[in-house]
Amino acid sequence: MNRLILFTFLVGSWGHTFAITAEQRGLQIIQQVDIRDTGFGDSESDLKMILHNRNGDESTRVLNMKTLEVKGDGDKSLSVFSNPRDIKGTAFLSFTHALEADEQWLYLPALKRVKRISSSNKSGPYLGSEFAFEDLTSFEVQKYHYKYLTDEIYKNIDCFVLELYPQYKHSGYTRQVVWIDKERYIPLKIDYYDRKNALLKTLEYNSYQQYLDQYWRADKMLMTNHITGKNTLLLWENYKFRNNFTDRTFDRNSLKRSR
Repeated sequence: MNRLILFTFLVGSWGHTFAITAEQRGLQIIQQVDIRDTGFGDSESDLKMILHNRNGDESTRVLNMKTLEVKGDGDKSLSVFSNPRDIKGTAFLSFTHALEADEQWLYLPALKRVKRISSSNKSGPYLGSEFAFEDLTSFEVQKYHYKYLTDEIYKNIDCFVLELYPQYKHSGYTRQVVWIDKERYIPLKIDYYDRKNALLKTLEYNSYQQYLDQYWRADKMLMTNHITGKNTLLLWENYKFRNNFTDRTFDRNSLKRSR
């Protein structure tokens, strides 16, 4: 009887002591997402970017992307286009930061110069796609405030639904709503709301594959713009991890070397 009373007391105390807010729960979930995707070192992949307009016409771009994980800061990434001919050699370099403004540069071979992307202009479209420059930075926990909304089934998968509020003052979004797979802690869908708090875009992740027995990557990502009727499909393939990339692979001179 004493053990039963003690157990009941402990359970009641635990429930009272560890009651958390929706904001705290949202942060805990996101921290698990981050922990499970930390430690891959670096990666390289090939990518097709297929742009569709509202009439169904499409154009395809081919590029290679390298990523370097940075301890204590955001990732570095370098994307280089190989097709079509008119943008061949175009390169995009991004340094994501957790608390400071991200740094991004675009190399335009036709002009033979490197253009720095202004910190106040990252809501603009990335090379005509439905992705904005700010969509192409690595995810860092400190860049947002979080709120747990509900649990919901999405495509037969049990998910957490969270709301994210960007802390970047020049963000093109007031908030994002994210569906996260409860089992794998990976995003399945993101709704982006514009500065007027209207639904602007939706990003869907499909065909996840696991690498190194831990890291999940989506083979397909579809960004749909609900205002323009356009969408951009990303098809990823040939992932390679732990390539021994260094900071030199991602310095500004690498933009011109990448040709």
